[in-house]
Amino acid sequence: MVTSVSNRLVRRKVLKGLSGLSAGLVLPQAGLFKTASAADADTASKAFLPDVTTHPPRQWGPDAPPSYAPDPDVVVIDRSFRDLVSGNATIHRVWDKGVWIEGPAWSAEGRYLLFSDTVTSRQYRYLWETGDVTVFRPEAYHCNGTTFDYVGRQISCEHFLRRVVRWEHDGAVHVVADHFEGKPLNSPNDVIAHPDGSIWFTDPGYGDSIAEGHADAAGGEANPDGRIRWRIGEELIGAVGGMHKQPDHTFRVDPSGRIDVVLTQEQLPNPNGLCFSPDFSRLYVISTGRQSGPGGHDGDMSVHVFDLHKQELPLSNPRLLTNMRFEGVQMIPDGLKADIYGNLWCGVSGPLGLCGVFVFNPDGHLIGRIRLPHGVSNLTFGGPKRDWLFMCAGESLYRLQVNTQGAGPA
Repeated sequence: MVTSVSNRLVRRKVLKGLSGLSAGLVLPQAGLFKTASAADADTASKAFLPDVTTHPPRQWGPDAPPSYAPDPDVVVIDRSFRDLVSGNATIHRVWDKGVWIEGPAWSAEGRYLLFSDTVTSRQYRYLWETGDVTVFRPEAYHCNGTTFDYVGRQISCEHFLRRVVRWEHDGAVHVVADHFEGKPLNSPNDVIAHPDGSIWFTDPGYGDSIAEGHADAAGGEANPDGRIRWRIGEELIGAVGGMHKQPDHTFRVDPSGRIDVVLTQEQLPNPNGLCFSPDFSRLYVISTGRQSGPGGHDGDMSVHVFDLHKQELPLSNPRLLTNMRFEGVQMIPDGLKADIYGNLWCGVSGPLGLCGVFVFNPDGHLIGRIRLPHGVSNLTFGGPKRDWLFMCAGESLYRLQVNTQGAGPA
């Protein structure tokens, strides 16, 4: 069981070269291994940092040797996790040409996986039949979270234009939300669809930045002294207009287009990933770490759960599912998805060897882990049977076949 919250880590600044590479670092030498001194370790960490968690260092990519089975980086903590993973399935890196990739979503009709690079502002498509990755939208306005609704339409969060959009079957784009109470949104982050036609999304300020969208106009929380020249670098910045960060809420847009606050900033600061339970009786929302800018405020880096009643707001019975502390370290949760049994698969950042994916049962008990060489921003289930877990981790896309299926549309 993960215990109570303490340390504060900054989101996404996780550690390809994290400390911990000290006297216990293992270095390859002439086919053997030795324990390095602290000085050797410091030199080695600058010259060679293994991007793996297993020993000997694991190789990735198309030229990598065959992986061991069962995969040593699929870690069983509770016996119940064995039922969710296949003993002969191994983790594969299928693409590594991004900067920070996000928002994976599976198109059942198209048999492809969409994902975005929030930094380069492109959206990509992974083709199931061939495994090829192609550019889907060469300009995606720093798109982040994406999903498909129950009639197969793509819904995406665009950091740069600070809006949520839906792509109709005829190719037209419909703006789901870009303002609330006459004020612009911040940078919609993650989005999910409900069978009743409503769209739910989180709106923190992580995309109010030069790298993943655009900063606030002078005087905004992400640009209080106006030093950031927020108008340069994007040809559409004039059309966007001056914007200041607003309170970060979690929203619901009903089929008529009415937008309601589901959770205020006071109820859950810095909302990030969110998902429903398979029966739609629960809503899970992640509160992540400190936002950018000197005025940025803190979340608690935990996963929260609320009871959801059909056609009824507000949510009820708020409670903590897990505070994401593991082995004395405060992990950083980001995106999450539920499987058909109600287990939660959560992308996490943190120290090398701990980051990857944490899997919780519906009671919040940690039952398994998937270790990756980078923190996972978001994940989803895909493939024709929805039994492949796709994981966005830094610049790379990984996949693992599992013995369960994703709940709801991907």
